[in-house]
Amino acid sequence: MALRILIADDDSTIRILLRRLLERHSDWRVCGEAVNGVEAVEKVVLFTPDLAILDLGMPIMNGVQAAREIIKANPRLPMLLISVQEVSRQLADAARDAGFRGAVTKSCGQEIVEAVEALVNNELFFAREPPTSFA
Repeated sequence: MALRILIADDDSTIRILLRRLLERHSDWRVCGEAVNGVEAVEKVVLFTPDLAILDLGMPIMNGVQAAREIIKANPRLPMLLISVQEVSRQLADAARDAGFRGAVTKSCGQEIVEAVEALVNNELFFAREPPTSFA
């Protein structure tokens, strides 16, 4: 049975690219899309995905706020936070506190795939910004 994934991002181009990236995996299917956090909460109830990918910077309700609502109704749903910014320790902590099991930057498709694979295997996946060099 295919893994059903919900994508929530306000940028239609990102949603299209994520769908293409994820559906290259033969057992993964995007079951729904949302353009803001409120819609993400509603569509999790409507589509009952196996995993949700939420953008941090969405209008009306951001990804962290949406995750807090989703986790109340579905505490077992693995959620991955994606962001245009690098995943700092503060962002990773905020994501973890909101119920996310992973957080990655949008710019690295391979990292998104690795994160989804980790979450499917009941593992955590929090990418960290690269360490600062003092050379």
